[in-house]
Amino acid sequence: MILGMDWLTLAHVLISLVGIATGLVLLLALMGGRNPANWAAWFLTSTVLSSVTGFVFFPIEKVTPAQITGVISLIALALAIYALYGRAVAGPWRGVYVVSATIALYLNCFVLVVQSFQKIPPLRAIAPGIPPSGPIFLVAQAAVLVALAIGGWIAWRQFKPLKF
Repeated sequence: MILGMDWLTLAHVLISLVGIATGLVLLLALMGGRNPANWAAWFLTSTVLSSVTGFVFFPIEKVTPAQITGVISLIALALAIYALYGRAVAGPWRGVYVVSATIALYLNCFVLVVQSFQKIPPLRAIAPGIPPSGPIFLVAQAAVLVALAIGGWIAWRQFKPLKF
């Protein structure tokens, strides 16, 4: 046990954090009109692994909101991967890539906020319950949603792949 987590949970959390960090770097690059292949690959790989480990590492007794979020994330990631590698972000696939990658990043951040309010005692104290509730939790989730929606919109406007 490390940090109060078993090894599988710790691995899942670390993979999720890598997905969030690389996703934020990728989103910033897309907002600047660039698509660095290495950051895209790290983001897509780690975020797929985050969703998959969420299903594999933890027992499934009933369908939960976390699992629904994971399925939606995997669908968004499949679209982003196909748009980037299968269609080279040509034509409308540019928008599909930016929007689906942003949705996958948002979902990962959404779960991070939920887990933070469930696991960090000071946050749990101001937004008790499972799932967390209350105005502070709602403001935190709204801030994440608005920030990533604006970032995704800027990325959609600015990222134009090179034409060969």
